[in-house]
Amino acid sequence: MSIYAKNPIMPGFYPDPSICAVGEDYYLINSTFAYFPGLSLMHSKDLVHWEQIGNVMDRNSQLPLMKAGHSQGLFAPTIRYHEGVFYVICTNVSHGGNYIVTATNPEGPWSEPYYLQGADGIDPSLFFDDDGRCYYIGTHPNPDGVKYNGDWYIYIQELDIKNMKLIGEHKNVWNGAMKGVHWPEGPHIYKKDDYYYIMHAEGGTGPEHAVTICRSKDIWGPYENNFCNPILTHRHLGFDYPIKYVGHADLIETPAGEWFMTMLAVRPIEGFTTMGRETFLAKVTWENGWPVVNPGVGILTDTVEINLPEWKPEEDPNSYTSRTKQKTCVPGSNRTYDFTKMEVLGDEFLMLRNPKDDMYSLANAEGLALKFDTVTLKELDSPSFVGIRQQHHKFTVTADVSTGELTAGKYAGLVLLQSNEYHLKAEVSGGKASVILCENNVDAVLGSANVEGAKVTLKLKVDDLNASVSVIDGEKETVLADTIDVRKLSTEVAGGFVGCCIGMYAVAEGAAEGAAVFTGLSYNAN
Repeated sequence: MSIYAKNPIMPGFYPDPSICAVGEDYYLINSTFAYFPGLSLMHSKDLVHWEQIGNVMDRNSQLPLMKAGHSQGLFAPTIRYHEGVFYVICTNVSHGGNYIVTATNPEGPWSEPYYLQGADGIDPSLFFDDDGRCYYIGTHPNPDGVKYNGDWYIYIQELDIKNMKLIGEHKNVWNGAMKGVHWPEGPHIYKKDDYYYIMHAEGGTGPEHAVTICRSKDIWGPYENNFCNPILTHRHLGFDYPIKYVGHADLIETPAGEWFMTMLAVRPIEGFTTMGRETFLAKVTWENGWPVVNPGVGILTDTVEINLPEWKPEEDPNSYTSRTKQKTCVPGSNRTYDFTKMEVLGDEFLMLRNPKDDMYSLANAEGLALKFDTVTLKELDSPSFVGIRQQHHKFTVTADVSTGELTAGKYAGLVLLQSNEYHLKAEVSGGKASVILCENNVDAVLGSANVEGAKVTLKLKVDDLNASVSVIDGEKETVLADTIDVRKLSTEVAGGFVGCCIGMYAVAEGAAEGAAVFTGLSYNAN
């Protein structure tokens, strides 16, 4: 009996997906850029139902992000498994470059990073051949000289996996399927029927994004182009097509012999993308030695038929979900957090750069205590901030905050955060609730009202590209600002590679003593 996955399988800010199959288990990883912890790790047994089982980079010692911009930090990870060990290879473009971390249990702990000397460029991947040799594949600027922006090459080099060192000479093997290609990126190697395949993205991670493939009977090439390239793209479907930017793919085979591809794409509204790049799934068949994506359709579909037994993690006593309860929630789901009853934050929560060890606490049933910090959201630093991803175009989020500590000069609130330069805040300070829109790092106060209660609820409602903010003080709800245009919180205006997150923050002018206490947070699709 077939089951059906619904696209996107990871809604919201889950870009640059990589997937690996280990028996009947599937593991999916995504880029996180300047957010901490880094590299969210998902698990499934049917490609339909997913659970987050942790974050690969969950210690400051693993993940230096100081002064990293929102779209810097961790780029394009790859996850692979070989002889009892999981490997994640990634690029920290802000500190250290390309590195590998390992674990025998994907739930962790993961090792400290092994930085690879001589591995220039970005988007690395690993391939384990039948003879046990390991190969590094990545991208770097054209060795003959960059003739235009995006003039890069894909190269391969053998990797001594025991000593985590590149060995031998590297070889530039491919620079894309198209003439004058821009940004050949995210390459992966696969082996099938005596052929080595390199599948990668080209055209840049925007409107011209595409998935292309080549093959050779020798890992060092020469590689022959697939005359049907690109094997997947939406760039020919026009400006108004609802799913765009399709690319950066990875392949797996199930025990049933089915092949599937994960990739990123966006769902813009009127040409503006606020949720960032999301993870989608497609079915793959093989014809004449080449992969065909969604045969007979050729583009992404709303649902994907899968011939695997259905698996529900909440009903499986051995699942991470069942074993840890509050540590994880279903990606894309509504959720309500009562911080007065929580001892730990779930794996889905994000912070910025390298948070201080004592930035927050969950103690004494008071709620989530966020320590005041002089660092603001507008700085390339580590503010007192805890958030989750936006995962719907239409949603309502509320945050309950105690006002006792929020005297003049101390602020706490709720933020729709695209970057340090573009965000929308609802905050309380000195008996007043205010709405501030930051565009290009310039604040504008959109509305305010006095509040009197010991606890108030800040409410943000987003309807596609419009937002409204209100404050609930006792039984009275006051709209602070309505019909707020959030187009500037999009990738197309703000730039970069991230989607919006929704979070709580606390900031103070001058002395930063004490903490703002949040008792609850709820997120619901409208």
